[in-house]
Amino acid sequence: MSDTGAGLDRIHTAGGWVARIAYGGFAALFLLLCLLAVSGLPDLWLVLIATAVSAAVVSRGPLLPWAVCAGAASLFSSLFLGTAVVLNTGGNPSLFAEIGGLLIVTVRTVWRMPRDRAVPVTVLLGTALLIMPLRWSLITGVLFTAPLGVLLAIAIGAGLYLRAVDARRSRSVTAARRDERLELARDLHDFVAHHVTGIVVQAQAARFAASSGAVQSPEQLDTMFGGIEKAGTEALTSMRRMVGLLRDAQHVDGTPAPGPYGSPPPGPHADPSGGPGDRGSATRPVGDLDRLRELVAGFADPPAVLSLAPDLGPLPPEVATSAHRVVQEALTNIRKHAADATYVRVSLARFGGGVEVAVRNDGRGRGRRLPSSGFGLTGLAERVTALGGRLHAGPRPEGGWEVVAVLPLPEC
Repeated sequence: MSDTGAGLDRIHTAGGWVARIAYGGFAALFLLLCLLAVSGLPDLWLVLIATAVSAAVVSRGPLLPWAVCAGAASLFSSLFLGTAVVLNTGGNPSLFAEIGGLLIVTVRTVWRMPRDRAVPVTVLLGTALLIMPLRWSLITGVLFTAPLGVLLAIAIGAGLYLRAVDARRSRSVTAARRDERLELARDLHDFVAHHVTGIVVQAQAARFAASSGAVQSPEQLDTMFGGIEKAGTEALTSMRRMVGLLRDAQHVDGTPAPGPYGSPPPGPHADPSGGPGDRGSATRPVGDLDRLRELVAGFADPPAVLSLAPDLGPLPPEVATSAHRVVQEALTNIRKHAADATYVRVSLARFGGGVEVAVRNDGRGRGRRLPSSGFGLTGLAERVTALGGRLHAGPRPEGGWEVVAVLPLPEC
């Protein structure tokens, strides 16, 4: 996964901790003040119930036991205090902490809990909330049940909205990953077909030479069969990778889905800003660096410069195609989000046992910002990871942005 996604996960986790600490500190202070208003055992019990509900709000463990305990304790207290004990008309202010806590737990339940468990637990929490006014009198129940019902409906609606947002994001991430896997599988299929065609042509040439009676020297035969062996080895390597990808993708829903931008990615001759392009074999990368040179040369605003290391040498088809996709996605993001960039540098160089593909610019995100689904890097990370590489996308220490991918080279 890209460093950007990991960073967002860390920010989300830190934000959750901050919210829990803030709520827990406020609830603890409020409940301590509520102890000053305790005038008897029933009031003390209400403070304890509010404390239990607040603990359920800030809990980090499994939500189900906390939600069930909070709802059951509140419901039991309402039934017992409403029938066996007559409370004073003012009540204890811990009631507000209990109501707020139940509403937050309801939101978390509807949002996070599996559907088969969310429904009964939500019913339990809603019932506990709605009958709470009966602790004092029937008249209080009639007056305050309706407002509590409105608050309960808002909490359920908020939980459903957050659940829908998570589901939509999950579907988008899955679609982006599936789209990239299928694109890579199509590329590898083309490469295998290319290698097999070479094998057939060379085998036909050998048969023709043998049937014509022409004398073949050992060196000529060795060269001919060496070409067949090399093409067969490359075909087997590509096929193994393709089968591995398809095996990984077999658990992903196979229904057609739009690409990371809602449409197929552009071909190398198209505008890198993400306009529609043809996925046909005429516009897809063919496993060499010529299309990459054309892609970089066509990016003129800001001007892009391509640097290829002298010792780079020929690249395997799947590596060259993935390098093309890394550069294409990075240029697309620059066109969309870094209009203030003054230069773009694209480089390919040997790095350890693989190839490092880097796209760097000095943009700071000012200027135009075109809409994007935000899942282009997710699909790209899926492609790079499937090849055994790694992807980094993030700000540079000296300013600007960089996308760096390290793609391993197969062992010869």
